[in-house]
Amino acid sequence: MPNLILATDSYKQSHFLQYPPEARVISAYAEARRNEFSDHVVFLGLQPYLIDYLSKPVTAADIDEAEAVCAAHGVPFNRQGWTAVLTDHGGYLPLEFKALPEGMVVPAGVPLLQVENTDERMPWLTTFIETALLRALWYPTTVATVSWMCKAVIRAGLEKTSDDPEGQLPFKLHDFGARGVSSGESAALGGMAHLVNFMGTDTMEALMAARRYYGADMAGFSIPAAEHSTMTSWGRAREAAAYENMLDTFEGEGRLVAVVSDSYDLDAAVRGIWGGTLKDKVLSRKGTLVVRPDSGDPIETPLRTVKSLWEAFGGTVNGKGYKVLDPHVRVIQGDGMTLQSIEKLVDRMVEEGFSIDNIAFGMGGGLLQRINRDTMRFALKADALKDADGIWRDVAKKPATDPGKASKAGRQAVILEGGTLTAARLDDIDPAKDLLKPVWRNGELLIRHSFDEVRARANG
Repeated sequence: MPNLILATDSYKQSHFLQYPPEARVISAYAEARRNEFSDHVVFLGLQPYLIDYLSKPVTAADIDEAEAVCAAHGVPFNRQGWTAVLTDHGGYLPLEFKALPEGMVVPAGVPLLQVENTDERMPWLTTFIETALLRALWYPTTVATVSWMCKAVIRAGLEKTSDDPEGQLPFKLHDFGARGVSSGESAALGGMAHLVNFMGTDTMEALMAARRYYGADMAGFSIPAAEHSTMTSWGRAREAAAYENMLDTFEGEGRLVAVVSDSYDLDAAVRGIWGGTLKDKVLSRKGTLVVRPDSGDPIETPLRTVKSLWEAFGGTVNGKGYKVLDPHVRVIQGDGMTLQSIEKLVDRMVEEGFSIDNIAFGMGGGLLQRINRDTMRFALKADALKDADGIWRDVAKKPATDPGKASKAGRQAVILEGGTLTAARLDDIDPAKDLLKPVWRNGELLIRHSFDEVRARANG
């Protein structure tokens, strides 16, 4: 929404009338509450929100538009408050954010950030931004966490079966999710979140997001690849010619080309064309052919393809005793890949004696879309109120019907205790030990993380 005043839930327009009269400052924190999906989260997304949303001041036209919309919509409008934001703060929201460094791997249940109003006339402002802020946090953080969890599974397989696990790892999971998300902004933020962990992507909006928000010159890479339309347009009788055209067109030292091979009969294509008609051409090339199955069982089909390529092209047995295909051929499986199916496919490859060097994985909807705010139970909750006497009072919820939704009381801090990040009350610790550092105040970005820094933290 271009109008920041309307980028919220309708009921928040009435909250300026609901806080107690003595309220001067409201403090709130955001976290991924403890959940069944992951014990840790990879924190990402605050910086894009600050740059795209809070760096644009509210205007008189925004206020007029919001007042008209609220009147027609049936909710109150705080014209006096928003006019003060405009006249006294130049349209920038008088808020301060303290946050952990982005890219940090954080235990669930530990605050990622804390925010409070800096103008004591506006205690209502802190939680007014909850809607847009939570969207900015939960989505890229959840995608980054899914990708990070996949990385742990793939790394474990590589460490067991590869002579060069760290060299192989950066390009083992490729993002194919752009067409399966709800918007271009989702593709950009979610695709960028994946690139915190890996360097392979076909989501070009992600490249631009990493450049715009974190200064990355080029955060991800891809290769020439076929789709069914470019293969089937040759007709079934010329399937081999379509494949040969790919080999000839994208020839080059060290160059990879991916060819979807299931348009008609995957097994026949692998054995009869790649391992038959075009075998000599494949072996004479300076680059690598990546065969892509795109249908069938997502575990057994790619495994069968690897076996067929081994029978046709052979390979070597590496130092860990696992088979590695001739370097002219590899496989990528992008259909049906999720965290769970990747784990199963890795296990099956290991069982059959094949190194994970032989295969790469692609994810689409399973990476960028099959998640929601409740996947890791994201929430923003008020934790303290500063009254007219300057005294901080605890604010918290503790519902008897769901103790798991209880919130933290008192201004929050994050400390390193016994090597583990832990939530603490700010009033109970030495403030110098608080890892929540000011990153934004009254329209000014105080810390700007680079994409290299974010990656280093996530992979540290």
